[in-house]
Amino acid sequence: MYKNKTMRNSHGLALGFLTVLFWSTSATAFKITLRYIDVLQLLFYAIITATVIFGTYLVANKKFREIFKLQPREYVFYLVMGFLNPFVYYWMAVKAYDLLPAQIVQPINYTWVITLSLLSIPFLKQAVSKIQIAASLICYASVVVLSYRNNTAPGSEINYFGVFLAISCTIIWALYWIYNVRSKHDPIIAIFLNFFFSIPFIGVACFSLSSFELKHLEGLYGAVWVGCFEFGFAFITWISALRSSSNTHGVTNLIFLTPFISLIFIHNVLGEEILLQTYIGFMLIISGIVWQKYNDLKLTRKPAALKI
Repeated sequence: MYKNKTMRNSHGLALGFLTVLFWSTSATAFKITLRYIDVLQLLFYAIITATVIFGTYLVANKKFREIFKLQPREYVFYLVMGFLNPFVYYWMAVKAYDLLPAQIVQPINYTWVITLSLLSIPFLKQAVSKIQIAASLICYASVVVLSYRNNTAPGSEINYFGVFLAISCTIIWALYWIYNVRSKHDPIIAIFLNFFFSIPFIGVACFSLSSFELKHLEGLYGAVWVGCFEFGFAFITWISALRSSSNTHGVTNLIFLTPFISLIFIHNVLGEEILLQTYIGFMLIISGIVWQKYNDLKLTRKPAALKI
């Protein structure tokens, strides 16, 4: 029994780390792909790629028929969720990557943990604590640090609309997960429906504001990469990691390796010079998240506390 449990945990951690490697390439993949196609084109082809991957997974596991057994209100629910994520969230996030250096957007995206905590106060009726306030101030101070550039620093011109988008999309992501707790179906079925229902939204946006024509195949390759390793395979391996491990905290904590590994790709593949304030901003974000996790741990020890 103990050996089987250890093997399950090891398998879960291995899948979790594989997912971290997938997600660590995303910032670099976004920036490189945006050299050849625009934001909406990238999302259109990436979302279709991911939908095919999720659908294939469900067929292979004989679960595809389950998507036709839902109630009408459940389809409406996943339609709304698909509008929030991937459509709105990734439109804002990828546009931020289009406007800013990857080393700024990537760490700001990880402040969603704090945003989720703050939005849980009004939406899930959670109490606010001093630790929560301190963690929020630390994390959002990182945004100031990451956005600061003096006149002589490389890449000193900052697009503050991009910063606004990077921060705002964390709100969309947090809202998505707050409402997603209502889903009672297999996570892959839920994700498949989210992506499937987002296709009309991204299709209309692409038709109206961009085009479906690809002048460079490199752009299509990049979009497929994003569809595979930011979306499709990454979500499947992540959910499998959580299912395989009896210690989900150990698996979920792996996610915070992503921004650090991302810096390696951003520097060595994308060619961005990693600035001192990027490291300072990272440390502030991680410090804030650690404080927040400490607060969540305290709350879980109280019987009356509501946790996500």
